[in-house]
Amino acid sequence: MLTIDLRGKRALVAGVADDGGFGFAIAKALAEAGASICLGTWPPVLGIFATMLERGKLDRALALASGGKLAFERIYPLDADYDVAADIPAAVRDSKRYRDLGDVSIGGLAERLAAEFGGQCLDIVVHSLANAPEVKKPLLETSRHGYLAAVGTSAYSFASMLGRLGPLVRPAGSFLAISYLAAERVVPGYGGGMSSAKAALESDTRTLAFEAGRKWGLRVNAISAGPLASRAASAIGDIEGMIEHCRAASPIPEAITATDIGNAALFLSSPLAAGITATILYVDKGYHAMGVSGDASPTCRPL
Repeated sequence: MLTIDLRGKRALVAGVADDGGFGFAIAKALAEAGASICLGTWPPVLGIFATMLERGKLDRALALASGGKLAFERIYPLDADYDVAADIPAAVRDSKRYRDLGDVSIGGLAERLAAEFGGQCLDIVVHSLANAPEVKKPLLETSRHGYLAAVGTSAYSFASMLGRLGPLVRPAGSFLAISYLAAERVVPGYGGGMSSAKAALESDTRTLAFEAGRKWGLRVNAISAGPLASRAASAIGDIEGMIEHCRAASPIPEAITATDIGNAALFLSSPLAAGITATILYVDKGYHAMGVSGDASPTCRPL
């Protein structure tokens, strides 16, 4: 029987601040296979997340199938808008939620990991980060600032993480990002430049796979996930409507779960996927393959 054994491996999952999103599900799946887990969490929500953990509010979600409990090796403050400390504006650096956290940039994260664990200390890096300040605006109404902010946080940060964390990942390691079908299809309501950001993320995944593969022997993939009613997704608007539409139209008429994404990420991050890189894996119950709704009457016939 083929099994996934990640004992002795260390994963960094960036973009976890609660137990309801893809990042948490991926962290849990990797831990179930034996990996030790470090997190990167956005500073404005870090305190709330830490408090929930300390007070046992997440204990049920942290329970592992083995009977143990998911424990995070480290939780680092991470603001993926900034590549190095010098990029962080003084107003942000000196604000209440940042001033005691030190260097929260991507470069700062790399330095902390190297200082605490040494040189090549990672095996798996997961980018579960996305943000668009104008996500509820149609693209026609999105400002240049909002558009570039969406692309910077949601796409460029993946390239930045690879550039700065790549040297810390052992050969045959894995980088993984989370994308969405709006990268290649029109999804009304998914605005503010987010569709453009996901398209950039998927294009970058292929280019980075070549560059990181040749330079460090690393694999780089992305999962195109179906919609999930996470706390972060609530910013989009009618997320429940999007989920119901996808469920009704898909070959398997079910909504995806965070566990579906966690299990797919576990596979892609494991030695069983050693031959897979530069790939966008759809995990959406087959919705991406549909041309019309699965329950619609045919409007044309073959000749």
